[in-house]
Amino acid sequence: MARARTAASTNTARLAALPAAIFAALLGTMFIFGAGFAAPEVLHNAAHDVRHSFAFPCH
Repeated sequence: MARARTAASTNTARLAALPAAIFAALLGTMFIFGAGFAAPEVLHNAAHDVRHSFAFPCH
């Protein structure tokens, strides 16, 4: 009986965290692509330097 309650609690916690995880993934994607394709050179160069610091290939 305790196992069933624990499994239900785990599933409920995961389901509750799902909207926050989706929002964080979308926000992060927006930041990466928004800054990477930005028109102002300062913003684009800052994003470029950050990508290199994380070893993210960009060119």
